[in-house]
Amino acid sequence: MIWYSFIYFAAAALLMWIAGTALLYLKLQNTNSSEVNSPTAKLLKRIPEILIICGMLIFSSFIYLLWKEQGYPPLRTIGETRLWYSLFIIITGFLTYRRWKYRWLMGYSVIVSAVFIAVNIFKPEIHHVNLMPALQSRWFIPHVTVYIISYALMGAAAITAVAALVRHKSSLSGKDSLVLLTDNLIYAGLAFLMAGILMGALWAKEAWGDFWTWDPKEVWAFITAAVYILYIHCRVAGYKTSRVLLIVPIALLCLLITWLGVEYLPTAQESIHSY
Repeated sequence: MIWYSFIYFAAAALLMWIAGTALLYLKLQNTNSSEVNSPTAKLLKRIPEILIICGMLIFSSFIYLLWKEQGYPPLRTIGETRLWYSLFIIITGFLTYRRWKYRWLMGYSVIVSAVFIAVNIFKPEIHHVNLMPALQSRWFIPHVTVYIISYALMGAAAITAVAALVRHKSSLSGKDSLVLLTDNLIYAGLAFLMAGILMGALWAKEAWGDFWTWDPKEVWAFITAAVYILYIHCRVAGYKTSRVLLIVPIALLCLLITWLGVEYLPTAQESIHSY
């Protein structure tokens, strides 16, 4: 069973991510200007990124092996989706660092990923069973994948929003770099979220005969999308930035209820999304 090897893959990936992120905070260049542009100096500057990418490859290889062993993509259970989230939050943090050089966001991404990895080690919720007919659909992989990407982006947006509030408080400007980064992450995350809802509607029509049934999962997906749209509306309307940013953690809470909390609601037993 490849799952029993998860702890080794996860430990190796986390070690790479932690080491790479720690090195991002170190000055790996010589003060001698003649040596700064040397091949050795350039290689040293790339070591943190190389380590982070190696960690991604190690973690991805486990997902590939699990996929190969099960015969279907590991996206069915909560434990399996946590695997993808652990990877995508790292990718999001890394790409954000590459684009805007926010090293602290890479650090937070590693911490969040480590938490999800730890949960999967102590409470894996991985089941080696055949997929039920409703899940044997062409929409299965794209629907769940775009949702997990959206969750990763929205998680990063919540971090940047809180960071902006803590750093600037009441004097926060709408053109602050962290605020603009939050906007960009939410724009991208909402696009993936809406794509996931659309794919889910098409999948529901194919599997159950209706595009939308107001199932608890669907209701909370609608609420989550509405709250993020409210954030965008308030930003465009020019409301006070510090107050608008407070919407982002609330939206993330709605997202977490959609993803994880619906299973614990009294109506979950009647949900067609309980597998």
